[in-house]
Amino acid sequence: MEQISLNYEASAGDTHKQTVSELPPEVVQCLENARFLHLATCVDNQPHVSLMNYTYLPSSPYSSVPVIIMTTNPASKKTNNLLVNPNVSLLVHDWVSHRPPTQGRRASGGSPGPEHRSSLASMLINLNTSAMSSISATINGTAKLISPGSDEEKYYRDQHLENNTFDSEGAFTFNRQPQSDLEDGGRECFVAGEEVQVILVHIKDIRTSDWKGGVRDWVLTSEDIRPIVNGAR
Repeated sequence: MEQISLNYEASAGDTHKQTVSELPPEVVQCLENARFLHLATCVDNQPHVSLMNYTYLPSSPYSSVPVIIMTTNPASKKTNNLLVNPNVSLLVHDWVSHRPPTQGRRASGGSPGPEHRSSLASMLINLNTSAMSSISATINGTAKLISPGSDEEKYYRDQHLENNTFDSEGAFTFNRQPQSDLEDGGRECFVAGEEVQVILVHIKDIRTSDWKGGVRDWVLTSEDIRPIVNGAR
């Protein structure tokens, strides 16, 4: 399919939206590659953005369509927002996001200048131009707060926990602290913790942007989106 160049119509309008029954491969790749996403909620015209661990499932025993799982503190601002307004927007990308130094300006404690940079550091800084999927995806959908103690909640929590085992493998965990007020990057608190709220997002539409400014839009539909209960509709 021909790439649509960035212009007012493609960027601000929806003339080029395509209706699809499954997520495009590049969006699936992005969701499978990335570690975190940004979750945007809004109440009374006051937006709120959170950095979140997440799990992408193409389908499940409870849904025949793709869903995104997150967990949070039941008393968090995002939970309160979702109770009022379940419409959400997600931003996910697998680009390297470290900011390289600009010419003639270097922030305190920033990266070393080009004259002091190793070949490995230079390669890592330049990874944005050869990123794993080279796109960012803005995903709009509707969030559902899963009932605590239900079989559905247990299933999604188990899937989310299995997908977020980085610290047990010795890898870095975002904002890891011993305090109980960890943000959602803290697996032991808001993924494995006993009192967490499971958030399930059903995807409505997707917009992708590549590093060259190309924009593409999709609307996700399904002939039958009724939830599956015990393998039957």
